[in-house]
Amino acid sequence: MRWRFVAGKSAGAVGTLAFVVVVNFFLFRVVNDDPVASMFRGRNLTAAQIDRLRTQFRLDGSKFDQFRAYVGQLLRGNLGVSLTSRRAVTTEIGEALWPTVLLVGTSTVLAMIIGVAFGIRAGWHRRSAFDVGSTTFSMVTYSVPDFWLGMLLLGVFASQLGWFPTGGLQDPGTDATGVALLLDQLHHMALPAITLTLAYFGEYAIVMRSSMLDTVREDYLQLARAKGLRDAQVRRRHAVPNALLPVVSLSALNFGYVLFGAIAVESIYSWPGLGQATLEAIRGPDFPMLQGMFLLFSAVLILANLFVDLVYGALDPRVRR
Repeated sequence: MRWRFVAGKSAGAVGTLAFVVVVNFFLFRVVNDDPVASMFRGRNLTAAQIDRLRTQFRLDGSKFDQFRAYVGQLLRGNLGVSLTSRRAVTTEIGEALWPTVLLVGTSTVLAMIIGVAFGIRAGWHRRSAFDVGSTTFSMVTYSVPDFWLGMLLLGVFASQLGWFPTGGLQDPGTDATGVALLLDQLHHMALPAITLTLAYFGEYAIVMRSSMLDTVREDYLQLARAKGLRDAQVRRRHAVPNALLPVVSLSALNFGYVLFGAIAVESIYSWPGLGQATLEAIRGPDFPMLQGMFLLFSAVLILANLFVDLVYGALDPRVRR
């Protein structure tokens, strides 16, 4: 891969991230010029107490001084202090990150594997009963909002049938360890993971089917058949590898989008991840937490875009021109 291509894409990602940092700072200052006064309204604080709080949370001084202090904090890996818990934002995000990565990662992998498998078969056997049925099902799941699907599954399988817990990462007050704790957490994660898998599997199936339909028209597949390869070999060796290119970009980008989009699903299932932490920060309002969340989600999307660009450049030399 040409170093100029890598350097150009990396520089573009760094520039985009720098722009996000600027927007991230001034956006919350425009929305609320005095977060401390909003956070502690109705508590009859004196002017001296409010001034001390502004100094504590580095909200005193001009906007330029605050921005310079904010950038300095970011360079040291400091995202500030939560107005609600009075703990470091990095600590709050770190505790909520693993449950979300576990849930989103599992759902993304399942949605990709199932969706790609459906898309391959549907595209290879166009207009078959499987193609019509799977495409219809994919369109339905793709169109249904994930929060509505989550409420439906929660009401049926948790509240009515009682097959799954109604929320949380594990049973409250449990003293289980080892395999028992793992099984308890998997039991709690089942419904949220199924919800996100169903919500995003349709996109993979539709994209993979469309890519397969474009690939089956290529002349090199006819040449492979003329060489005596069986139909299954033509599909596995030639059609599928070339049709997977759009799915590579979709899988990387979707992880970033699902990470942010899991807010509603985490709220429905009381899943203690980034989505739940974001909602609690909005209720505050906890502006340092919101800034940290916004920066995290933006950075994930930027890195996902960079990853897709580099992978495409490695797989398709024409992209590097």
